[in-house]
Amino acid sequence: MSKTVMIVDDSTTMLMSLQNSLEIAGYGVVSATDGVKALAKLGQAPKPDLIITDINMPNMGGIEFIGKARATAGFRFTPILALTTESQQSLRDEAKKLGATGWLVKPVAGPDLIKVVKQVVPGA
Repeated sequence: MSKTVMIVDDSTTMLMSLQNSLEIAGYGVVSATDGVKALAKLGQAPKPDLIITDINMPNMGGIEFIGKARATAGFRFTPILALTTESQQSLRDEAKKLGATGWLVKPVAGPDLIKVVKQVVPGA
């Protein structure tokens, strides 16, 4: 059974790029354009095996989303990667404190993305 990745980003271009790379590699993809929409989708099937979220988004940014996702039943141990143009150490520290598994800096090439996914998702 293929693994499912949730991608959360307010950029349609970024969502399409990530989705294309993941689907070519055989992953199922669920997407949302902000943290509010992503939280609503967490309770729906399929349950993501990995979440990749942007940090700067309208309505609910990635930092807040990470904290809320970690507090959602069944997502305490789901890997969450922050994907952003931000490189500030304070943001990285805050994301890690709230439960982020790792940090990727945009833009990320498809092969590099798949390599990281395979590292953080057991059996991917």
